[in-house]
Amino acid sequence: MGGSEKGTGRFVFELVQILIVAFALSWLLRTYVVEARVIPTGSMLPTIQLQDRIIVDKFFFKHFDRIKSGDIIVFHPPEKAHATDDFIKRVVGLPGDKVEIKNNHTYVNGQQLYEPYLLESAGENYGPVVVPQDSLLVMGDNRNHSADSREWGFLPIENVTGRTLFRYWPLGHFGALAR
Repeated sequence: MGGSEKGTGRFVFELVQILIVAFALSWLLRTYVVEARVIPTGSMLPTIQLQDRIIVDKFFFKHFDRIKSGDIIVFHPPEKAHATDDFIKRVVGLPGDKVEIKNNHTYVNGQQLYEPYLLESAGENYGPVVVPQDSLLVMGDNRNHSADSREWGFLPIENVTGRTLFRYWPLGHFGALAR
């Protein structure tokens, strides 16, 4: 075997090693740390538009922070939602919170929420309900066109896979999402 054949073989071997390491790192990051997502529905209008691209934190919110009211989260829908694709919604009620929608306004523990991000007020009354321990109450910002906790019940916290960090596409709307 000539010198150039050995050099080519070594180059190919090193290239394959680099590709395997890059793939493994990419998979680890996407699975456990951050993930890019494309928004497939209008349930979060006007905050998140159809086909917007967002970055989702899958690690830090679980280990160094906790979910707060107003956070926009990604989660596996509960069985009652009859869906398999992940959902994205806003957290409205935390464990122990009493949530109610009446007269086109949302109330948590008797206090009206300030919700400038809504497309339109909810058209129907809801509740009052008390969010159970280890659960959340989530709703889309497009309240009248969102399949959410009002329809399929409370979301088990264990179903949460991430919290949105920011929108990266389209570039004209780059930045953090409204809380």
